Amino acid sequence: MKKYLYNIIGIAALSLSMGMVSCTDYLDKEPDSTVGAEDAFKNFTNFQGFVEEIYNCIPNKESCYWCTSFNWGDDEIMNAGLGDTHVTAHFDLGDYRHWYDEGDKGGQQSWLNRPGSDPTSTDKFKHSLSGHAWYCIRKANLGLENLDKLTDATTEEKRIIKGQLLFFRAWWHHQQMEWWGGIPYVDRVLGADEQLNLPRLSFKECAERCAEDYREAADLLPDNWDNTNVGRKTLGKNDLRITKVCALGYLGKVLLWAASPLNELGAQTGASKNGNTYKYNTELATRAADALAEAIAHIESGSTPFALAEYNYEDIYNHVAAKGSKSNFSDIFRTTGQGWKMPGSVEAILCGPMPDNNGSNWNFAKLWGPKVNNLVEHDAIIHMPTANYVNYAYGMANGLPLDDPESGFDPTHPFKDRDPRFYHDIMFDGFKFLNTTPDDPNDKQYQYLELFTGGNMVPTGNPERNANGSRTGYFCQKLVPHQCNKYDGMYNWGGALQTYLPYMRVADIYLLYAEAGAAAQGANFKSGKCQRTAVDAINVLRDRVGAGHVASKIAADRIKFIDEVRRERACELAFEGFRWQDLQRWLLLTEYPYNVKTRQEFRRVGNFNYAENDPRDAEVTGFSEKIEGQTIIVERKFSTKHYLLPLKESEVYLYSEYPQNPGW
Repeated sequence: MKKYLYNIIGIAALSLSMGMVSCTDYLDKEPDSTVGAEDAFKNFTNFQGFVEEIYNCIPNKESCYWCTSFNWGDDEIMNAGLGDTHVTAHFDLGDYRHWYDEGDKGGQQSWLNRPGSDPTSTDKFKHSLSGHAWYCIRKANLGLENLDKLTDATTEEKRIIKGQLLFFRAWWHHQQMEWWGGIPYVDRVLGADEQLNLPRLSFKECAERCAEDYREAADLLPDNWDNTNVGRKTLGKNDLRITKVCALGYLGKVLLWAASPLNELGAQTGASKNGNTYKYNTELATRAADALAEAIAHIESGSTPFALAEYNYEDIYNHVAAKGSKSNFSDIFRTTGQGWKMPGSVEAILCGPMPDNNGSNWNFAKLWGPKVNNLVEHDAIIHMPTANYVNYAYGMANGLPLDDPESGFDPTHPFKDRDPRFYHDIMFDGFKFLNTTPDDPNDKQYQYLELFTGGNMVPTGNPERNANGSRTGYFCQKLVPHQCNKYDGMYNWGGALQTYLPYMRVADIYLLYAEAGAAAQGANFKSGKCQRTAVDAINVLRDRVGAGHVASKIAADRIKFIDEVRRERACELAFEGFRWQDLQRWLLLTEYPYNVKTRQEFRRVGNFNYAENDPRDAEVTGFSEKIEGQTIIVERKFSTKHYLLPLKESEVYLYSEYPQNPGW
């Protein structure tokens, strides 16, 4: 059982003593009831039970609501009409206040805010970032202030308890900072009669406070819980525990975010034209790189349970791993036929509690494929990748972007020789969507996707196709396999489909290190903490999938290399919920082409037999993101205020030192 490491007698009473504290309640200084500290904190088992509730509060991004949304950059769009109430559509309109919509404004909820959040509940619908952040920070501070009561414990046990509490105090601040900017850094339990005057710090000031806690946590936590005396008692149940690498990864991440253009220069427009998108704080970037290099050194030493999952497929379109593979890239995000095994493979570094069995089949697995003729049943929502993002992120197998003159990209064969991750992540024209031949004659035409202009899954004047086809010319199967349809039935109970998006994974450590190194110096930057240069870190990921290394002409130019690191990040982490924050910190949210969403237009040539040939070999004509008389699907008309989400009004009225974000 991975939801809780221990079954603690005193945890229920202690949880009740904390109350159902929201952000507002916490800042209102709700007093604690009497806590039996002698029982709650006296030994490792009880104290760890106290900490476990913080793990339980980590929200499940993709399954916290019936039809949630979490990709809010230029990467994704939802189907017209039906998806217009979701956060994705509201972000496209610049209506950021819908992040805290509780359904009363006609919108849909997301992992940022869920009414009725309950830290003691094991219901994934009862957890959210804003609903738990201040509660967990208070809980971490309460634990740290009672460490002296942990008398019946070994030195190892004391270190592990303190390390987790420090990590979580930083992490819950850090998660809020990425959306709302700098906040008060609360490092003690606030008194019931204390006057609130905590200053709202800048992002950099908060980042330094987080960095202190992450650094100390990294020094206290183990590389591998299985190799500790504590962890040996719970072998097989340690996968979700916070480790040294996790703390180092977030130490590097918070420092890199602080070094990034948004927090170095402030919100502004025109950064892509005046070069400000490349202006980092080099001192902070160097510190970030050193922390991430330390994490990489631990991973590559073999002392941790983490590694890059294998990308080795017998059948890439159906995500069938090659025989003998010890791990599977697809299993980072979902598992099938493995008894509801928690996704993550060997790569996930931070995840929340294990989802309930079959839970993703009712609110996530049915949101990715076409709804035409009810091919994917139940929920009417479709998450679909934008053409602009697919064409930007997924370059060629030789490692060059599509628009490079030497890439070899052929617009008459646009799906040929692409980055191997394209074939894993993206369903394109001619893709065999239904492995099972439909028994309904009306459905046979849909076995192979028709995503060309005028195809049977492309919106036209037909209302049914407008709502249920692809607005962009693509579908996505990175997070949910295409067999989740009414014929192949992978979303049925027998498929044992389990999904989960990790908050951090090994590939992200390499990407963050590459960016920090590029920001500090360039492609040849090398921290003394590991054996990799910045360009090595990108090439490690490309070696994993069989794509070409970064071209020397790109590595030789710092600006071009930063662009390539960003493109690699877009490809490797596609649709995992990080894109908005990346565009935000790079000052690109307001800039073309990152503020548009487009569809792919083209027509088939000849009589290519998709049943007998690989769809990547098909010939097309007129390959373009536009056709005459039509323009982009969405243009986001953002201003500087859109670089931060607004705080809830109920929070900013608490006291004068806690002001609203600019423009809101």
